[in-house]
Amino acid sequence: MPNLRLALCQIDPWVGDLARNGDEVVRWTKRAAGAGAQLVAFPEMALTGYPVEDLALRHSFVEASRGALVELAGRLAAEGLGEVPVLVGYLGRSEHPSPRFHRPVGSPQNCAAVLHRGEVVTRFAKHHLPNYGVFDEFRWFVPGDQLPVLRVRGVDVALAVCEDIWQDGGRVTAAREAGAGLLLVVNGSPYERNKDDQRLELVRRRAAEAGCALAYVNMVGGQDELVFDGDSIVVRPDGEVLARSPQFEEHLLVLDLDLPGAAGDDTDGLLLSDGLHLVRTDLGGEPQDRPAEGLTAEVAPRLSDEAEIWAALVSGTRAYVTKNGFTSVLIGLSGGIDSALVAAIAVDAVGARNVHGVSMPSRYSSRHSRDDAAELARRTGLPLRTVSIAPMFDAYLEATELTGLAEENLQSRLRGTLLMAISNQEGHIVLAPGNKSELAVGYSTLYGDSVGAYGPIKDVYKSLVFRLARWRNEEAVRRGEVPPIPENTITKPPSAELRPDQVDTDSLPDYELLDDVLARYIEGDEGRDAIVAAGFDPAVVDRVVRLVDTAEYKRRQYPPGPKISVKNFGRDRRLPITNRWRRG
Repeated sequence: MPNLRLALCQIDPWVGDLARNGDEVVRWTKRAAGAGAQLVAFPEMALTGYPVEDLALRHSFVEASRGALVELAGRLAAEGLGEVPVLVGYLGRSEHPSPRFHRPVGSPQNCAAVLHRGEVVTRFAKHHLPNYGVFDEFRWFVPGDQLPVLRVRGVDVALAVCEDIWQDGGRVTAAREAGAGLLLVVNGSPYERNKDDQRLELVRRRAAEAGCALAYVNMVGGQDELVFDGDSIVVRPDGEVLARSPQFEEHLLVLDLDLPGAAGDDTDGLLLSDGLHLVRTDLGGEPQDRPAEGLTAEVAPRLSDEAEIWAALVSGTRAYVTKNGFTSVLIGLSGGIDSALVAAIAVDAVGARNVHGVSMPSRYSSRHSRDDAAELARRTGLPLRTVSIAPMFDAYLEATELTGLAEENLQSRLRGTLLMAISNQEGHIVLAPGNKSELAVGYSTLYGDSVGAYGPIKDVYKSLVFRLARWRNEEAVRRGEVPPIPENTITKPPSAELRPDQVDTDSLPDYELLDDVLARYIEGDEGRDAIVAAGFDPAVVDRVVRLVDTAEYKRRQYPPGPKISVKNFGRDRRLPITNRWRRG
């Protein structure tokens, strides 16, 4: 069997930064070529970053992407890398009208291209366009209708883009019909819990259906609410995992693959499954046997559930801060579990010296909460200042006649105003500490604890907040480090401390119960009757459903945060704010 040394470059593209992304393609191709790679692949839309959303509708951006692709091909050749075929994703345009989709010539496409010897030797567009969950690709793109097959050193390599293997048929079936020895898929597949297991099952199934080995290269990093975890994989047709990259790390995966030789028949233009036209490109090169010192790539160990979620939250926070040009963050530290967890995430994301804490006690702030905030700062090394809001609070009460909930919320809004003032003065980005349970039921103060540019635990239920805090402390002990979160912060009853002796359970069900109901209603899309039928107290369900439904206007005004669940508040779950449907 011919041998092909394949390199998968699991990198972090930045949306809109064509120059930087092009530099990264050159840099990683040099590394791959240095390892003897004969074919190099980068993720979906690696040249533009992904997703580009409505940037795809800007003619200037499409043309800049196409121009950057041609320049990149020339640059690779000028750098002495022209003999190595490089597969890279970019934003392109259609060459033909798409009557079925009522789109003209020149409509945007999610494309990939092969660069070789200074030229763009083949281009193709994603065939299956996802239009569910966080994806709106029918809004931006028209699909492609080709199955590109490269002949590289005597091996036929079929090419596909992400969703092309998540849907049945299409390029997977066509790859078998074309007799491909390898199906190479470039991806921008966002992270969510347990998706790594789904991916492995998927690529094994598709490899069997295609009748050939399958290589899957994915990106890492974060883009607004989305986090990409990498997890690039190569499997044999029988499902054996040959190589797997670590999650949440840029990584070069290089391995030798023994693959069936190309059939040698000339079937260019053949009509295959799903109306795909076969397009062959022969890049030459003599078939080679496996080198005596063949490469057997690593199979990276899997992360635990908590470690995986933590890495996603840290990656998302780091990406949002750094890609938006900030170097430091600001957090209001109450001594509670939410702000403590956000601080620990931020410290891991950007370093303790770049995480600035502010303690803002009022007349209702307990001594132990203030002590817990100070202890968190001591354990992590982050700088902490104290600014009492008591004088401001008293001044407001003298000027107005606020009582009850209005008086309670005033404290939170004073803290939000203070944080934004410090942010404006010193240039830090404010992180909001709200968790998914609170956002779901509206247990947060608009323009108060919702203040911030990014919410690191926005998609984390309260019960998971506690699990992650305990896990992070245990991980610190395992590493021989100081646990970042004070034990008292984890064990004391949660409280907003906006009135004497207040605890969260005064206003909400126990968080374990609340989160069970929320998961069914939000992620599971179960109605009120179905949740009650599952054994939950009807009064509790009615109350929770009502709170969720009436808090939509608050959630719309909350900052973005990293998506970790199958359905986050934001891109995934889109309900009308003005809505009188109340049956769940």
